[in-house]
Amino acid sequence: MQVDELDVSVRIGRADRGHFAALRTIELASFETLRAADAVAGEAAASSDGELQQYLDAGFLFAAFDKQAIPVGYGGGYIADNFLHIGEVDVHPDWQKRGIGRQIMNALLDEGRARKLQGATLTTDRFAPFNSPFYTSLGFHPIEGDACPDRLSAILSAEKAKGLDPLRRVAMMLVF
Repeated sequence: MQVDELDVSVRIGRADRGHFAALRTIELASFETLRAADAVAGEAAASSDGELQQYLDAGFLFAAFDKQAIPVGYGGGYIADNFLHIGEVDVHPDWQKRGIGRQIMNALLDEGRARKLQGATLTTDRFAPFNSPFYTSLGFHPIEGDACPDRLSAILSAEKAKGLDPLRRVAMMLVF
């Protein structure tokens, strides 16, 4: 999937169930970018059909499509406590560092604003430069300690149980 450096035009649109296999392929490839940044270890894992279906059912499953309508990145989320919770955002390594992740995030956030949600939340690696600093550039801020809602603390605990380093993980929030 080598990409011409000058050809980075993508279309952001809604993904559907027929895209699930391609979205998992993107996620697995992106895992290696995270591994290189020491943000993850172990065997690569991708979202299940159930998780992707949850994003789809909530109306928060967007993808970046190349000129052949093949997904090259995606983001998914769901509504929790009147916030959009962003569960996953990945861009295939061959397409990274071209602003595609920002376009996907903007599509998710725009949909959350259109639905009059309070804001958006996510959990991420606090040290990888393309994670927490990227989300900060979009207006997210870390929420820790007593300020961290129970549902985000539960997600961080589940991530720890999956083997993610709790010292690297952070919950973040953006209020619309």
